[in-house]
Amino acid sequence: MRKVDRRVKNIPIKTIIPNMITSGSVFCGVSSLILTAHERFIPAALLICFAVFFDVMDGRVARSLGGSSAFGEELDSLADAISFGVAPAFLIYNAYIGVESGIWGPLTASFFALCGVLRLARFNVTHVPAGPFQGLPIPAGGLALASVVIARLPITPLVAMSAMCFVGALMVSSVPYCNAKKLKKTNVSRAKLYGLMTFIALCFFILREKAFLAVAVMYIISGLVKFDGAEWIMLHPEDERSAHEKD
Repeated sequence: MRKVDRRVKNIPIKTIIPNMITSGSVFCGVSSLILTAHERFIPAALLICFAVFFDVMDGRVARSLGGSSAFGEELDSLADAISFGVAPAFLIYNAYIGVESGIWGPLTASFFALCGVLRLARFNVTHVPAGPFQGLPIPAGGLALASVVIARLPITPLVAMSAMCFVGALMVSSVPYCNAKKLKKTNVSRAKLYGLMTFIALCFFILREKAFLAVAVMYIISGLVKFDGAEWIMLHPEDERSAHEKD
C-alpha cells in the first residue's frame, strides 16, 4: 500500500495539469448530455464548443510543459469520444429528429458516434505528428453539429440525419485536413495570421450565432478542396530569408 501512495505522490505536476484540463472537456460533454435531456439545447451546444477549447489547450499545455504521456493521450481520446461523439449525436437527435423517425434516428446518431470513435482509434495508431490529419478531426465534427443548433437552423429530421451521416463519413475518410499543431511562433507569417484572426472576428461580429457554423463549414470545405490552411500560413524558406534580410 505504501508503494502505491509513493507512486501517486511522485506524479509530476507537469503531467497532472494537462490531464486536469482534459477533465474539463469530460465535464462539458457530460453536462451537455444532461442539458440535452432537459431540452436546453443551446446551452448544451455551447458546452460542446467550450469542450473544443479544453481539447486544444490540454495538448498545448502538455507540449509546453513537457508533460505528454500515454495516459494523457488515452484520457484525451476518451474525453473526445464523449464530448464530440456521443454528446453532439444525442443533441442533434433530440433537437431535430426525435422518436418520430423510428429506428433511423437512433441508427444515424449511433453511426456518427461510431465514426468518431473509429476516427480516434485510427488517429492513435497511424497519425504522423507533423502531417495533415487523415479525415475530419472529431472535435471539428462535433462542433459542426453543435453549431447547427447554435445557429437555430430550421432543418427537417431528414436533413439532420443526412448531416450526421455526411460528417461521420468524413471523419473515417482519407480526406486530408490541416494540422495546426505544427504551427509555432517562429514559423508563421504574422500578416497571414493576423488576417485570418481578423476574418474570424468579423465572422462573429457579422454572423453572430451563425459564426460557429460558418467556421465549421469552411473547415470542412477546406479538406474537400485540399486546401491546407496550416501550410498556407507557415513561412516558407524564401519568406524566412526575406524576413532575415529585413532584420
